[in-house]
Amino acid sequence: MIVLFTDFGLEGPYTGQMQAVLHREAPGVPVVGLFSDLPPFDPRGAAYLLAAYAGEFPLDTVFLCVVDPGVGGPRAASVLRADGRWYVGPDNGLLAIAARRAGHRRWWNVSWRPARLSASFHGRDLFAPVAARLARGEPPPGEVAVAEERLRADWPDDLPRVVYVDRFGNVMTGLRATGMAPGAIVEIRGHRLRHARTFSDVPRGEGFWYENANGLVELAVNAGRADQAMGIAVGDAVRVAVPGRA
Repeated sequence: MIVLFTDFGLEGPYTGQMQAVLHREAPGVPVVGLFSDLPPFDPRGAAYLLAAYAGEFPLDTVFLCVVDPGVGGPRAASVLRADGRWYVGPDNGLLAIAARRAGHRRWWNVSWRPARLSASFHGRDLFAPVAARLARGEPPPGEVAVAEERLRADWPDDLPRVVYVDRFGNVMTGLRATGMAPGAIVEIRGHRLRHARTFSDVPRGEGFWYENANGLVELAVNAGRADQAMGIAVGDAVRVAVPGRA
């Protein structure tokens, strides 16, 4: 399958135009929308979401990833093969965390260019045709690159900030729950949130943090919106405190 991972939104023509290219170039291959509402212009935050969610998909899935504020500029176009899955997108850090966490990875710079390449819509004109080729079983249309140079070594393994707010007002962070110490408290905008396993474990209207279904630390309010209740927005920093430790 081909999985869409973009900040395009569902309003306007962009997602539909890209899907049309996929149906034309890889007929019969299922196209699945994972995220269409990633925070715009934020490939760094999206990179941690991509790494958290990709593992749920079968081997040979092709992730078509477009969060590309530098479209048309000097950034390269990339194909990544990581732990048996394909990723296509701009070389702006969007693929870096998935690559870094993979046991096996290989990177290509895409040298192929279509006859028509707009300056501002590489999702449709470049990345979608490349994703379709991979879904058809063709090799990456480019040259092998050194993956280790693209892993963004200056970025942390886990990102202590808000990377996404869902339609219920639940707040995802770039932190993996497996790295949280027992009894850890998440601090954000003056609020201190203790851990709970799930919503019904706390009173209605109370805030808490929990491990979401894809392993990330998520902040929530039982039967409420955590973003509104605590004034949280994408990009806000979070701090993890452990009682009894300085």
